[in-house]
Amino acid sequence: MIASSFYDCIVVGAGPAGCTTAALVAERGFRTLLVERDKMPRFHVGESLMPETYWTFKRLGILEELDRYGFAKKNGVQFVSHDDKETKPFIFQEMDERDCSVTWHVDRNKFDQLLYETAEKRGAHCHDETRVTDIQLKDKPPHNVTLALPGGKTQTVSAQVVVDATGQQSFLANRLGVKDINPDLKKAAIWTYYKGAKRNGGQKPEVTCILNTNTKDAWFWYIPMSNDRVSVGLVGDNDYLLKGRGKPEDTFAEEMTKCPGVGRRVAGAERVDRFHVAKEFSYTTRQHSGDGWIMVGDAYGFIDPVYSSGVFLALKSGEMAADAIADALRRNDVSQENLDYWTYEYDNAIESIRRLVHAFYAKEFSFGNFMKEHPEHKANLTNLLIGRVFEGNPDQIFEDMEPWIAKAKEMAKN
Repeated sequence: MIASSFYDCIVVGAGPAGCTTAALVAERGFRTLLVERDKMPRFHVGESLMPETYWTFKRLGILEELDRYGFAKKNGVQFVSHDDKETKPFIFQEMDERDCSVTWHVDRNKFDQLLYETAEKRGAHCHDETRVTDIQLKDKPPHNVTLALPGGKTQTVSAQVVVDATGQQSFLANRLGVKDINPDLKKAAIWTYYKGAKRNGGQKPEVTCILNTNTKDAWFWYIPMSNDRVSVGLVGDNDYLLKGRGKPEDTFAEEMTKCPGVGRRVAGAERVDRFHVAKEFSYTTRQHSGDGWIMVGDAYGFIDPVYSSGVFLALKSGEMAADAIADALRRNDVSQENLDYWTYEYDNAIESIRRLVHAFYAKEFSFGNFMKEHPEHKANLTNLLIGRVFEGNPDQIFEDMEPWIAKAKEMAKN
């Protein structure tokens, strides 16, 4: 049973967004409940991080623990074009030599468990295998949350603030009908794991590799992880990958024949896991909050896996929301105005990443060709890939990139 029937804050979902929110609200002294439907630790995709996660990790006090886990270091990003040409890797420390420019490729079960334990250490009451069956939003808080507990019992608890951190399940957004799918980014992913695949070790630092197929109808991620494992994933339009193509493993193999860069890297390697499938639809929410409730992480919105922004935005939204919640609780005013003042800045940052995603999916676009014509944007592009979208002028690059793409599309027509 849940120890109390009333909390200052209830967080639904123990992914990176939910754990961060719960940890930072609880450490401010507020009674916080964190519930997770699955048993922790649990499997999840999304291993490659953005370097700007560093600052949330520092605030949570887990930087040394992340190092102790022995996760593979991520030093940059490399793109491979549809004609198998490899760009020079974007090595993050070439732009900024600080430790914050290097991040990790994480095992998500261990990583999420660390965040869950961090929330508990900060004072949150944490319960896994606890499913939310209903959230009753009243005219004014406190709101009620009905929980299905292990063993089949149910319990209703209430809170001044309810945080939806349910990920792509988007509990409240679906309940309220405020979720809008981006029709241009209806993607799906098929992925698995290999052991003994080629890595870019030695003198060349480990990077995430993004490889286009020769038709540019799909792309592969290639993420070197700890214990000699590599995560390899295929992403393309949902209909293209999953309709009329047979089994996911057959589609994966067929697309790999169109991407020699992946074939070379996994030649002789052993596949050590089954094939996983997920729909990676991009979506936004028209309303992110109300009096006494707010969304964070993927429940707030999801862009695309290509630049590894998911975990970063989950952590950042959790941190920003936690500060707003704690301040609102301290002032005894959990109105929508006090809970979501941070969302304007957050939405602007998301838009910068979304514009870069749309550039990637333009078939006429090539990072290599664009950078040859506009080398002055190398630092700006690297900052976008690092996740520095909350400072400076991250959109400066699009003043040249978007006209460049439009010109390339026009030339392709003629």
